Amino acid sequence: MEYEAAVKGPLKLKGVANKEIQKKLKKKNKDKAANEPGIKWKFGTCIMQTCSINSNTPHCQNAPATLSEEISEPEAKVKELLNPLRFPDFFGVRKLIKIKDLFNARVHLGHKEGTLDPNMKPYIFGSRLGHLIFDLDQTAELLQDALNFTAHIAYRGGIILFACHNPQHTLAIEKAAEQAGEYAHAREWNFPIFTNSEKMYNGVTRLPDLVILLSTLNPKMQEHTAVRDAAKMCIPTIGIVDSNSNPNLITYPVPGNDDSPPAIQLYCDLFRDAILMGKAKRSTEVC
Repeated sequence: MEYEAAVKGPLKLKGVANKEIQKKLKKKNKDKAANEPGIKWKFGTCIMQTCSINSNTPHCQNAPATLSEEISEPEAKVKELLNPLRFPDFFGVRKLIKIKDLFNARVHLGHKEGTLDPNMKPYIFGSRLGHLIFDLDQTAELLQDALNFTAHIAYRGGIILFACHNPQHTLAIEKAAEQAGEYAHAREWNFPIFTNSEKMYNGVTRLPDLVILLSTLNPKMQEHTAVRDAAKMCIPTIGIVDSNSNPNLITYPVPGNDDSPPAIQLYCDLFRDAILMGKAKRSTEVC
């Protein structure tokens, strides 16, 4: 039997091959390869580096883009978190409202049964001794939306106007507006304030970005003129609508008692706090 060593590769046999010798050689090569894992690792690293630098395949070209996308995803999430419009309660106004406070302020008390406006039926829980009772769960939910919207307007530097035509609540409303750094009109409404302001004030005027109506009715039990004029001028409104009021023209209606002084004081405090929270958030971000 003659043997011949090849320059490369395993030992080759010339002539009649001995199967036992071939099996031993194969086993020896397998054991040698299994005992040297570092060679495979280095070879694999070399291939990856060559592919990423020299290859023009789509997989290697897309590899850096995939890495950049993975890096940019957290940044996009941070930007979303910083956008206040993506949050139902970005300023935390929900913690201001408690059902117990609404009940103690007599917000749930409406007018007599015969004075119910048909559009206010969905907000009525029932009646007791001939007087309508508001569903405070709905009132609290709608009030949260109104406070959140108010905080957003203040956060963006908007002008907010408190309006009411009930002389009994003039002092409380004007004081709340002053504490919030906003404006109030709690006296008799002049008709062209919104619709013809330039002629009335002899110059270009900026209308409010939000009108908060603590009562949508005037002392004559008619709809407040500001409700209609604000709708004409596309000014959003928040209105406390009693059981005898029509909420159709109000952007954010809040069903509740609009006559009791404790209820009006609670509304003033809540809207004042919401405005201050929006302004405080804005000042911290600017700094």
